[in-house]
Amino acid sequence: MRLPTMSGNFLLAPIPETADYFTVRDIKMAVMGAGGVGKTAMIVRFLTKRFIGDYESNTGNLYSRLVAVEGEHMALQIQDTPGYVKVEDDVSQVADMLRFIQSSEGFLLVYSVTDLRSYEYIRHLHQHIRKVHSDSKIPIIIVANKGDLLHVRQVPSDSGIQLANELGCSFVEISTSENCQDVCDVFHHLCKEIGKHQSSSTGEKRRGSIMPRPKSPNMQDLKRRFKQALSPKIKASSAMA
Repeated sequence: MRLPTMSGNFLLAPIPETADYFTVRDIKMAVMGAGGVGKTAMIVRFLTKRFIGDYESNTGNLYSRLVAVEGEHMALQIQDTPGYVKVEDDVSQVADMLRFIQSSEGFLLVYSVTDLRSYEYIRHLHQHIRKVHSDSKIPIIIVANKGDLLHVRQVPSDSGIQLANELGCSFVEISTSENCQDVCDVFHHLCKEIGKHQSSSTGEKRRGSIMPRPKSPNMQDLKRRFKQALSPKIKASSAMA
């Protein structure tokens, strides 16, 4: 299954100026895959987009940002995970991975089209997710990265599509180094799918937080500063006249 076409500029919705507080939806996701597939690069490219206000923090490999997706404010947490190799043989890696999976509500499973082993590893990650989250509707997107490196490709696009169909996941092939918008669209789509899953979960109320309005200047404050900056020029022009 391929991702639907998605539009950009999804992080630019304004925060209402009439209230000191606003409600946001809590979104938690994990980016997982073998080492060297470009997980961190994807996150960094996504985080170069414009975000709302002053709310941002990085703790280890956990990134927290306040974003807006189609007008809805979201407190987004992105867990960047280590590049696992042989999870089944390493107890500590298994424990860490299960912890990341348990705390996440949606997943980007990333492999590189230049690394067949990273592609084969997606199936193992998916199995661990299903062990923790038995709900088959939890959002999972398989991401084939480094799609621009055609001369060293080891995994055809059709193989990624076939695997996604088999596992019941969405699929997209991107190039983090060449197209930032494609990367942002992937995160955008996962945010929306997590929000839908939260809303449709049986007996579960919408998850959200109440947050104070960011300290960035509002329009009235900007107008006041603009008038102050112009006033000396206005006085000078009057004197010359």
